[in-house]
Amino acid sequence: MPNLLDKINKANDIKNINPQDYKKLADEIRYFLISNVSKTGGHLASNLGVVELTMALHLFLDLPKDKLIWDVGHQSYTHKILTGRKEGFAKLRQMGGISGFPKRKESECDSFDTGHSSTAISAALGMVKARDLKGENNKIVAVIGDGALTGGLAYEALNNAGRLKSNLIIILNDNKMSISKNVGGMANYLAKLRTNTKYTDFKENMENILTSKLPGGKDIVSRLKRSKDAIKHFMLPNMLFEDMGLTYIGPIDGHNINSILSALNTASRANKAVVIHVITKKGKGYVPAEKHPSKYHGIDPFYINNGKTKGKAKAETYTKVFSSALIKAAEKNEKVVAITAAMPYGTGLHAFKKVFPNRFFDVGIAEEHAVTFAAGLATEGLRPVVAIYSTFLQRSYDQIIHDVCINNLPVVFAIDRAGICGKDGETHQGIFDLSFLSHIPNMVVMAPKNKWELEDMLEFALAYDGPVAIRYPKGEAYQGFAEYREPVILGKSEILSKAEKIAILAVGSMVKTAEAVLEKLKEHDLDATLVNVRFVSPIDYEMIDELSKDHHIFITMEDNVRTGGFGQMVSDYICRNNIQNIRHINFSIPDMFIEHGEVDELFRKYGLDADSISRKILDELENE
Repeated sequence: MPNLLDKINKANDIKNINPQDYKKLADEIRYFLISNVSKTGGHLASNLGVVELTMALHLFLDLPKDKLIWDVGHQSYTHKILTGRKEGFAKLRQMGGISGFPKRKESECDSFDTGHSSTAISAALGMVKARDLKGENNKIVAVIGDGALTGGLAYEALNNAGRLKSNLIIILNDNKMSISKNVGGMANYLAKLRTNTKYTDFKENMENILTSKLPGGKDIVSRLKRSKDAIKHFMLPNMLFEDMGLTYIGPIDGHNINSILSALNTASRANKAVVIHVITKKGKGYVPAEKHPSKYHGIDPFYINNGKTKGKAKAETYTKVFSSALIKAAEKNEKVVAITAAMPYGTGLHAFKKVFPNRFFDVGIAEEHAVTFAAGLATEGLRPVVAIYSTFLQRSYDQIIHDVCINNLPVVFAIDRAGICGKDGETHQGIFDLSFLSHIPNMVVMAPKNKWELEDMLEFALAYDGPVAIRYPKGEAYQGFAEYREPVILGKSEILSKAEKIAILAVGSMVKTAEAVLEKLKEHDLDATLVNVRFVSPIDYEMIDELSKDHHIFITMEDNVRTGGFGQMVSDYICRNNIQNIRHINFSIPDMFIEHGEVDELFRKYGLDADSISRKILDELENE
C-alpha cells in the first residue's frame, strides 16, 4: 500500500486525503518524525503530541492565506511536513538545513518567526487588527501551550483579546507540561478544567434527552445553547477565559480530528476571540517519549528500539559543575536559594531541589517575575541564585536594571548557554549578554575559563554585596589550565603566560581557543602573553595599562557580538586614554543573528576557531 505522505507535497494537499485515512496519515507522520529525529536529534515529544491537532488545523485553514502562529514553535514539525518540507528533515537543525522552529524565510506558511514562549497571542492580535484594517477576511489561529500561560506576555495579550470585536481563534494545547511539569495557579486551574466533567456531561445528557424525548426538542436545545454562558458559569463558576471576555470551548480530545474540526468551525463563526482548549499527550505514539517527555523534549540522536541516545557518554558539563557547586555552597550557607523559570533540568537546579526542596523555586516561564522575585528575596537577607539561559534572560532586562541593579541587591545570575549554542538557531544563541549586562551600573559580569574557575566565581558571587552575573557555555566543561587557580578578586584578570609584543585577552570559554591559537603562533616562532580576562565588568584597566608598556598588539577574543562587547570596550579605553602604538584586533561574533548548526562549524564560519584566528593574526603581522 502506498504511503499517504507521498501525496503531501505542498500546503493544503492534506485536503485531498480521504477522511477515513486520517488515522493512517497520523501514524505515518509519527513514524516519519521518530525515524528522522532519531538521526538528527530535535524536539520530539512536543511534536508527537500535536500531530492530529496540526492535521485538523491544516484541514480547516487555507494556507498561506490564513495565518497559523505557533507559540515557541518547537512543535511545528508536522506543520512543516504538511507544507512540503519533508525532504528537509534529513538536515533538520543542521547548517544549511531546515530550522526546528517556524521561519518565514523558509515558507510562506510560516507566518511568524518564533522561539521564545508566550508570544503567539500578541502576534495574532496584531495580525487580526491588520486584517481588519485592510478589509480582508482570512482566518487567524494562534496555538499556545499551557506552559506558555505561565508567561506574563500571554496575559497581556488575553487582556486585549477580551475586547476584540473580530474573530481570532486561540488553541490552548494542554499537555500538562512546558519542558518540565507545569507549576503555579494556571496549572492548577487547567487541571480543574480537564477533570471537571459536570458541565460537559450535563450538556451532552440534556441534549440527548431533549432531542429524543420531547417534541420540538431541537428548538429547545438551540435556545439553551444561546444561554450556554449561564449554564457554564453555573457548573464552572471560575471560568477565567469567559470572565475576561473570551468564548471558551472545551476541553476536547486533542487527538480526535473530527472533534477539533467541529470546534474550529464553531469558533470561526464568532465575532470575537475564542479559546479552544484541547487536551493532548506529549510524546504520544512513542513509549519512551510518553514515559519521559522531559527527556524527549529536546533529544540528541537516539536508537528507536530502546530510546537510548547515540554516541559516547557526555563529559562533565558546565551546567553540572554549577549544580554541584551551588549545592555545596547551600550546605555551608542556609541563606542560599535557587530560582528557575521552568527549566529545572536544563539549568541543573533539579539536583538542588532534591537536596533543598524548600529553598528551590520554579516560577514557570516567567523570567521577568523570576528576577524581581529574587530581588524581593535579596532585600530580606537571602542570597538568591537565578539560573536562566542567556537567550531567555533577555526577557527580564528591565527587571535586572530597575529591580536588582538600581537597588544594588546581591542577586547572582547563573547564565547558562552563553555564546553560540548551536542547533536551535537565531532565537537561542546567547550572544548578547555581555553587551546588555556589562554597561549596567552596579552589575559585575564574569566568565570562567574552566570548571574550577566556575566554582570559584560562584563562591565569590555569593559573598559579594551586589549583583553578579556569571556566564558560561553549553556543553563540556574545559579542564585545561588546572594549575592556574588564583583567587578571584573583583575586577582582576589572570595572566596565564607571559611574553612581549603580542597580548591575547580571552573571555571565558575563548581561553580554550586562545590556548590553541598560542600553540599555532609558536609554530611560526611567535609567542604571546595570554590573559584570562575573568571580569568583563569591571574591566581590569590596570592590566591593559601595564601590558601596553611592552606589547603593541592587543588581541581580544569573545563569543559575544562585537557591539557593546569586551573588545569594543578595550578599544574605547585605548582611544580615550590616547595609548600610543597599540594595534587592536577584535575577534567577536558579527552583529547579526546566527543561524542553526553545530557549534564548531558556526565558529569556523564566523572566524572564531583557532585556525581562523591564527591565520588572521599572521596576516595582520605580515601587513605591518
